[in-house]
Amino acid sequence: MNTGRTVFSQLMDFLTLHEFHKCVERYHGNYRARQLSCRDQLLCLMFAQLTGRESLRDVVVCLRAMGHRLYHAGYRSRISRSTLADANETRDWRIYGDFAMTLIQRARTLYHDEPLPEGIDQSVYAFDSTTIDLCLKLFPWAQFRRHKSAVKIHTLIELRGSIPCFLHITGGKVSDVVVLDQLPIEAGAFYVMDRGYIDFARLYRITQNHAFFVTRAKRTMAYKRRSYRTVDKTTGLRSDTTIRLSGPLSSRLYPEGIRRIAYHDDELDKRFVFLTNNFELPALIIAELYRRRWSVELFFKWIKQNLRIKAFYGYSINAVKTQIWISMCVYLLVAILRKELGIERSMADLLQILSLTLFEKDAVSRDFFEEKPNGQPPQLSNQLSLFEL
Repeated sequence: MNTGRTVFSQLMDFLTLHEFHKCVERYHGNYRARQLSCRDQLLCLMFAQLTGRESLRDVVVCLRAMGHRLYHAGYRSRISRSTLADANETRDWRIYGDFAMTLIQRARTLYHDEPLPEGIDQSVYAFDSTTIDLCLKLFPWAQFRRHKSAVKIHTLIELRGSIPCFLHITGGKVSDVVVLDQLPIEAGAFYVMDRGYIDFARLYRITQNHAFFVTRAKRTMAYKRRSYRTVDKTTGLRSDTTIRLSGPLSSRLYPEGIRRIAYHDDELDKRFVFLTNNFELPALIIAELYRRRWSVELFFKWIKQNLRIKAFYGYSINAVKTQIWISMCVYLLVAILRKELGIERSMADLLQILSLTLFEKDAVSRDFFEEKPNGQPPQLSNQLSLFEL
């Protein structure tokens, strides 16, 4: 039952704020904080993400316009642009990174029953990166080209629910394949990557950790065929072979056999060649796993279209990482809200509805997000009818 609380205040109930306070204490986030606590900084930047504010001044003007409603929404500090900017520059971004990880674990638990291709019981992850262009004069620490800066968000997505499980934020010059060294390897899981991540020493690390990879082969790869399996070419499969790398360096970096699968996609009229270290699953499922890799591209498209990560409120690396991690918290909040309330609408629809209703006093429930019929204007009891006899 709604007791007069704002929608924004009710949303905070879906966040485990006691876990957030643990993260704050871990990094001494509120040390000498006199005007703006870490909690209020989190609320301000989540408001900015939920409503698509353009700048810190925009955020402060909108929040101050709410007046007394801020207290009932959970704010306890007076909001000012300079104080918020200083907090973004100096507060350790790991506070919000660690808090996002607690939300990730909660979201993964909620989405653990999402369907995967038949025969797959293990976790399946898609790994890729997206680049955000920046101004060189404002972000000199992230120089990417001669006249341009950029920041990369390297992301590992679990295909069940498209939940980001690992994020690594770097400058634009950092090679994508290098980040494989930071990737946590889960035994028995599948890691699906594009051919830009082919590095046989790093792929062999995945094999040694008893996990599986699925990627595309490069055309210049040198190999020798050791054995083959018969395939049904009416399904699009062209070959299913076991190979050994024959290059002088690659054969030393990956001394074991690799499964090579050739597949022709009739819709795209394109031929794909996949590499994997899994020899048990049917070849069609391996092809389907790679097709599911597109989930990480859709994730990047979604956050760029619906969250505020293409323009930043601060120019330091700490401010950029803080904003990106808090945007992930908003994404996870909407995902948790959608699952716990059993809402069928898309996450983009939920975010749009929330952006218009944050300070209304309606109960946040499944019915709150349903489409409502257009109501008729109320009839005044003392209004006479024009045609009344």
